[in-house]
Amino acid sequence: MRMHYDEEADALYLRLDDSKIIDSKEVQPGIVLDFNAEQQVVGIEVLRLKERVPNADVKQLHFDVA
Repeated sequence: MRMHYDEEADALYLRLDDSKIIDSKEVQPGIVLDFNAEQQVVGIEVLRLKERVPNADVKQLHFDVA
């Protein structure tokens, strides 16, 4: 899994695997899911991240793995 934050676009993108993206769908305003040929979610884009999480420090991201 890869994560990328585009500061200029204020968009966070999570890429879950490397399969080819066939389709994308905005499931909520500013939340876009990317799908592969098997209709599995392979990417998640969150637009206007600073608006959604105003106190987020995108330069320091933390992961919890259980």
